[in-house]
Amino acid sequence: MKLSAPIRVLKRQARALSGRDGVRLQVAPDQIATREGFDAWSHLASSWQRQHAGRSVYEQLRHGDLILVGSRPGQGKTLLSAGLAVEAMSRGHRAAFFTLEYTAADVDRLFGALGRSLNEFQDRWHLDMSEDISAGHIAQRLADTPPGTLIVVDYLQLLDQRRDKPTLGVQVQELKAFARASRATIVCLSQIGRDYTLTARACPSLQDVRLPNPVDLSVFNKACFLQDGKLRLHLARSNGAA
Repeated sequence: MKLSAPIRVLKRQARALSGRDGVRLQVAPDQIATREGFDAWSHLASSWQRQHAGRSVYEQLRHGDLILVGSRPGQGKTLLSAGLAVEAMSRGHRAAFFTLEYTAADVDRLFGALGRSLNEFQDRWHLDMSEDISAGHIAQRLADTPPGTLIVVDYLQLLDQRRDKPTLGVQVQELKAFARASRATIVCLSQIGRDYTLTARACPSLQDVRLPNPVDLSVFNKACFLQDGKLRLHLARSNGAA
């Protein structure tokens, strides 16, 4: 849902409302949120954070990067990837979404959750739901893609589920080579192993990525992890926070 004004302006309006109309300061933000179509200020703030997470992460990306975005189910990695695509297209670049999980209707709902419509980006958007998705398939379909294209792969662990495809380790190397050659940015969504839930760490890390087959994760330039509303961006090669 798109806000009528930036969140900082809505905060000022809430303060003005409490001073002008005698509304309690604790209540005024909820009244502003209701006007914007939300149940409470906390819901408005959460929606705003989701919409702007893509922008904050996008600022850290470079053409030619291979990025891993990992989380346990339901933590928002796919929504974040949609936000990255929106940010790229809003800046005049193209975006592509290769998915073995989502339907076209699912993708429409993702963009709707960000307050955007795919109709805004028809000339810059490519959706591929083919059963043939692999690193080679992606490189073939986007052979002529211009620099700056943001490519989402949903998701990493599904790329080698078919026996006629190269191993996951080989495909990750192929994706890296394609990112460098095309100067595109490739975002691979990734599962996080169940064992992470037994730890006390606030966010997962590379050691928690679920790998049914060996993969050299140092191939990724950066890795982003989400958990309970927290987002951490790492330099994958050093495993240090960026």
